[in-house]
Amino acid sequence: MSDQTSIMHQYMEAVSRRDFAKVRQLFHPQYSYTGGDGQRKEGAEAGIAVAETYTGAFPDLKFEVKRMHAVGDDVLVTEFVVRATHQGELMGIPPTGRKVEIHICNVIEVRDGKIYAEREYFDTAHLMQQLGVAAGPAHA
Repeated sequence: MSDQTSIMHQYMEAVSRRDFAKVRQLFHPQYSYTGGDGQRKEGAEAGIAVAETYTGAFPDLKFEVKRMHAVGDDVLVTEFVVRATHQGELMGIPPTGRKVEIHICNVIEVRDGKIYAEREYFDTAHLMQQLGVAAGPAHA
């Protein structure tokens, strides 16, 4: 198992346990998070805020890793699925009690044994459809 693979497994486990102290330990001092909206946020607190947002809204979230692709010695691309029930507020949306399945692609760059940069991609519109707050695609 590569270093970046081990770090990613530790990261997912810490988020699942809501062990944000451990998450902070995994982040490089110059950590940055870039979400699907393309907005880059600097600092460990940016990554913690994302984890707290989703674990608060989906306290039963479970990760299922589909694939991990190490790129060199410092980059890891992880494809995974999150399954959870919407039980807490999410971006102003009150709990719906609906079950969701979110397909995510996450890219981390590791420096000095820590997560230096994280980029995460998923279909927010599809998540909103599953929550019942957005219409699904029109069918011909």
